[in-house]
Amino acid sequence: MLTDNLEKVLENEPKFRRKQAMQAVFLDLAKNWEENSTLPKDLREKLNQECSLEIAGEVESSKGGDSQKALVRISSSEAVEAVLLRHSDGRNTVCVSSQVGCPMGCVFCASGKIKNKRNLTSGEIVAQVLFFERRIRESENGKVTNVVYMGIGEPFLNYGNVMLAARLINNKDGLNIGARHISISTCGIIPEIEKFALEPEQFNLAVSLHAPNQEIRESLMPIAKKYPLEDLILATRKYAQKTSRQVMFEYVLIDGVNDTQECAEELSRLMKHHLFVLNLIRYNSTGSFRPSPLEKIKKFREILEKNGVRVTQRHSFGGGISGACGQLAGEKGRA
Repeated sequence: MLTDNLEKVLENEPKFRRKQAMQAVFLDLAKNWEENSTLPKDLREKLNQECSLEIAGEVESSKGGDSQKALVRISSSEAVEAVLLRHSDGRNTVCVSSQVGCPMGCVFCASGKIKNKRNLTSGEIVAQVLFFERRIRESENGKVTNVVYMGIGEPFLNYGNVMLAARLINNKDGLNIGARHISISTCGIIPEIEKFALEPEQFNLAVSLHAPNQEIRESLMPIAKKYPLEDLILATRKYAQKTSRQVMFEYVLIDGVNDTQECAEELSRLMKHHLFVLNLIRYNSTGSFRPSPLEKIKKFREILEKNGVRVTQRHSFGGGISGACGQLAGEKGRA
């Protein structure tokens, strides 16, 4: 899809053809190779056959207009969901999926209910960003400013393609989005966290935590049995020490599960590191659980801040379009 075969098609072409092709895709945002007059006609025909620039998708917008969910068609029988988050300060963040379905089975997450079929290619990941880049350009001459790998799938189970896509999104001849504006999330695959620490780019690491202790984490996230919480925290400390980059921990607040004052105190002890940042997210109900009451969240945050934890609180985007955290389910996209 899109960029997957680009290098192969251009391998026997002069080097400057690649730059022309990259400009057509990422700067001119061409939807058909015929729109680019700098490439020879026969090459444009070959590119249209083997690297189609068509990206089909259906869009649903939230009532407030702060988010849009797209069902991006990647084959005749498969589609993945991506979400555009519009921030009041002008940032446009695209949340991308990395797999068709998710094998992790987190009990609070709708995505985990979808049967995992396969990893997405790097081109299929990039296509999700390009889909929204085109829409923003057409509607307001804006651009995507941030990309987060927090959609369907576990990015670190598709490490190679995720990194290829991130580099293309970051490349000055690609979408030219700064590395520090690209965040890759994991539920805690420790070997890949260690591998990620060795990468030269300064992409951000985000960890889906959602629990202050091993018992609660195991009840919510089966991966905790393979990679215990104590080992995960140690791995992230080593990552922070090696890279000198902060680690963002995502914590979805679920009523009566992980939002008690005792949980806040336990969590405070886990987060004792100057490069750890905790992002609190009010859960968007998917049926089995309820979101924490606002007053409870306020108290939870107060305890964390009293204990010196660096805390942010994410605005709850996308609940009305089932595009919020834990809600990407891809119902329409199932084969």
